Amino acid sequence: MAEPEDSEAAAGARSLRKVRTEDTGWRRTLWAMVGIQFVMTASISFLSPIIPLMLPGLGVRTSQGVDIWAGVITGSTSFVAAFASPVWGRVADRYGRKLSLLRSSLAISIFTVVMGFATNVWWFFGARAVMGAFAGFSSAAIALVASQVPERRLGYALGWLSTGQLVGSLFGPVIGGILADATGSYRTPFFCTGAITLIALTLVWAVVHEDFTPPRTAGKAKSRFSSLRILTGSTGLVALFLVLLMAQFSVRTVQPVVTLFVQQLVGSPPQIATLSGIAFSITGLADLVSSPFLGKRSDIIGYRKVLLICLLGATLTSAPQIFVGSYWAFVAERFAVGLFIGGILPTANALIGRSVPRENRGTVFGMTASATFLGNSLGPLTGGTVAAELGIRWVFVVTTLLLAINLVWVWFTVAELRDEP
Repeated sequence: MAEPEDSEAAAGARSLRKVRTEDTGWRRTLWAMVGIQFVMTASISFLSPIIPLMLPGLGVRTSQGVDIWAGVITGSTSFVAAFASPVWGRVADRYGRKLSLLRSSLAISIFTVVMGFATNVWWFFGARAVMGAFAGFSSAAIALVASQVPERRLGYALGWLSTGQLVGSLFGPVIGGILADATGSYRTPFFCTGAITLIALTLVWAVVHEDFTPPRTAGKAKSRFSSLRILTGSTGLVALFLVLLMAQFSVRTVQPVVTLFVQQLVGSPPQIATLSGIAFSITGLADLVSSPFLGKRSDIIGYRKVLLICLLGATLTSAPQIFVGSYWAFVAERFAVGLFIGGILPTANALIGRSVPRENRGTVFGMTASATFLGNSLGPLTGGTVAAELGIRWVFVVTTLLLAINLVWVWFTVAELRDEP
């Protein structure tokens, strides 16, 4: 008589052990990817404050030329990646997201070293552009994590993944600026980036685990057009595609002029690269404070609500930069913006991830990565052009207006997810 009960108890214990094992598995993958995302972003961010300072040594002689070239070069990788990313997203769904991480990190390492050897601006520009054809580390990381974690923890997981990226952006520019000032060479950070990216590649190979089952059918026509059908088949996904585009556009518009604005505020002291790195990184510090909290809260109170709060806060804190008159006030305002910027991308990506099946997430995140890359590309180009034609402060005007437009767009077009468990 006791045997069925014993059997049921044993089955329950086995089920509980299985759940706990799976829970540990996805957490291990998440924390490994958070660490690797930090390493990758930190190394790439070495270059953010260096590029405008390196341009005069590559033959760009006028301040207007530096403004324009800083925007063009900063945006070139993302512009090319916007067209390549959907292709790599389909490849990731067919052959695994881990393979995409390895491919992207190897390409970044090679082409960053090539940039370090550049002797003219066209060589530098070409290496940045070609690197974009193989880029997409962050989108592959998002797709991998989104396909491994439980649905109910998607906002939490993507919030922490974003934190790894943001912490990297916090330390990277400062370290890059210190390296350049300490060695007296703007080329050293490029070679360091190449070496560190190879370390990240090794970590992906050795540490990251992916439970991946290749799709049974992958017809040629389906692989070519499936991502477009999935995206256009949902009004919510189209709206979020534009949210990501405008969010990245508004954030990246400022990027090429931060170093130049710092020079305008403090002149050209010996530690200019370090001061510029601090101005870059302070936004990442604020993101670090807020992003895990916002990601976790979005799982509880709703993704749309958190997205609206972030856009409103970013709009209100961007406006004072238009009138700032001192370096430390500028740094404080960049910190305030970062408290809200950190929640935009993980929250929008969580909405996207919850809207499509796991097996299609590489494809969809490849498409939405195109929006991110277009924003990354067009934002710096616009910022550089506006700075050259109207002055640097007008860049902050444009940024504030774009964030306000994005806020209105989300309010009217993005619905809250109603089927959350």
